[in-house]
Amino acid sequence: MLNLSAEVIVGDNRETLKRLPEQSIQTVVTSPPYWGLRDYGEGDQIGLEPTPDEFVEQLCLVFDEVWRVLKDDGTLWLNLGDSYASFGGKSQPHRNNNGGFYGSDGNRSQDYAKAGGGFVKPRSVTSKLKHKDLVGVPWRVAFALQARGWYLRSDIIWHKPNPMPESVTDRPTKSHEYIFLLTKSPSYYYDHEAIREEASSDSGFAKQRAAGVTNFAKTKDKRFSKDARTGNGYGSYVDSGYRNKRTVWTVNTKPYKEAHFATYPPELIEPCILAGSAEGDIVLDPFSGSGTTGEMALKHGRNYIGLELNPEYATLSEKRLTEAAGMFAAVKITKGTQC
Repeated sequence: MLNLSAEVIVGDNRETLKRLPEQSIQTVVTSPPYWGLRDYGEGDQIGLEPTPDEFVEQLCLVFDEVWRVLKDDGTLWLNLGDSYASFGGKSQPHRNNNGGFYGSDGNRSQDYAKAGGGFVKPRSVTSKLKHKDLVGVPWRVAFALQARGWYLRSDIIWHKPNPMPESVTDRPTKSHEYIFLLTKSPSYYYDHEAIREEASSDSGFAKQRAAGVTNFAKTKDKRFSKDARTGNGYGSYVDSGYRNKRTVWTVNTKPYKEAHFATYPPELIEPCILAGSAEGDIVLDPFSGSGTTGEMALKHGRNYIGLELNPEYATLSEKRLTEAAGMFAAVKITKGTQC
């Protein structure tokens, strides 16, 4: 039986990351604050910088430290959403998945300000951005990390069948976000078999099987490569009715019953944890929030370290992680000054 641990460190991750040992983390799964979307009520928060360029730079400073603590064969799974250029001004409260305001339909919620409503959004119309331009924040961040040495290995589309309603009539309603897979080297740990999919009946693979074709190339190692931690070798379908996971992941958004408004669904990041780590490895989320990453890490036998600026969110995640850990893991909250 694995002896697991989960720790949430409270403080600015640009500082608390510096206290983690080098190359101690196998995989990082995280969703930073989206630019200009919410006010988390903390003076050192990332997300309300005056310009997209300043926001990108602050995120890069965080991921410079992530590079240091990540193992050479580790992976970074980064979820980011986008926004449109506007003249700024006072924001509206965030809506729930049914289109209503949080708190207006009986959902447990924080007050108006803590929900992200009522703060002054940064003006994003500049000499480089016109009013109504799509800012392209996810790709700006991805390209900036690539320029700093990260390998940009995949852009994964999170397709949302139940997107947040929008009152626009001059463009399609946005129903997707990005997850970027980034690595420190061209060879890295990636367990493709842990997240393989059933081959659909209309796929070329399935049609060949139905026609009696069985001479598919087989890998020497079930994990796609000669060595799952180097990525060297050649992978192909095995004749088993399964296929390599695609880059479009269809996952419904789900409300979180506690008072946090930026949670991705557990099913979205489960493949990231399964493909990027093995049992007993350490999973890191430098923007821990309500602890979704930690919950899924513990569920699958991984250790967890979360970094969180807001003490209230750390308290929420402690409860959640304790429930997920059961009797198999120790959970603690650490102040940044105690790291």
